[in-house]
Amino acid sequence: MMRTLVIGDIHSGLKALRQVFERAKITTDDRLIFLGDYVDGWSEAVETVDFLIELDETHSCVFLRGNHDELCLKWLAEDEDNHLWLQHGGQSTMDSYLEADDSVKDIHIMFYENLTNYYLDTENRLFLHAGFTNLKGVEHEHFQQSFYWDRTLWELALSLHPDIKNDDFRYPQRLTHYEEIYIGHTPITKTGTAVPENAANVWNIDTGAAFKGQLSVMDVDSKEVWQSDPVYTLYSDERGRN
Repeated sequence: MMRTLVIGDIHSGLKALRQVFERAKITTDDRLIFLGDYVDGWSEAVETVDFLIELDETHSCVFLRGNHDELCLKWLAEDEDNHLWLQHGGQSTMDSYLEADDSVKDIHIMFYENLTNYYLDTENRLFLHAGFTNLKGVEHEHFQQSFYWDRTLWELALSLHPDIKNDDFRYPQRLTHYEEIYIGHTPITKTGTAVPENAANVWNIDTGAAFKGQLSVMDVDSKEVWQSDPVYTLYSDERGRN
């Protein structure tokens, strides 16, 4: 039976991605939904994107756009960078691309350009990197950058009293349009281990792989979770985003 598996923010941690794929026993029967932020953090930015491009040839994959992926694209395609990007993982990505030739960079630019802002499956489950703000739903979002930069969706879900049901007039309207919402972007932890967290109908799958957390994969039907070792232990001579 085909599983729908959602994968949290990788941040160039290819060793962790390979490890958690082995633990989840990924097959070509699975649908794989990646929540974005493939780069910025650990040293294997180029290798991670190469792996994902090859994976797409043999598996059913959905690649969502993360804010770090957009920043990397602007640097690769437009030679645009900024000091904030460099301070938050961009330097390791730039260093990784020093070893890549122009043909690799061109292929990666196409990968970044073809990322999608959100994915809505046949079960009315929404997948996106960060969030959205329009009360009518993602189709009406005025600011496309919200899909990969917003943090208010997760803050809203966390602040909602658990006794408030979705038919209550106080229940946030933007949450009512979807059965479930899956996001990354805002790490549940930066300092230790954690599992994907649920608040209201929102699931946060970012368990801090860029820092001292793990990379997580979750079956959206069964809610079974597989995790890598803490990613920093796989890159013991690196700092990641710590």
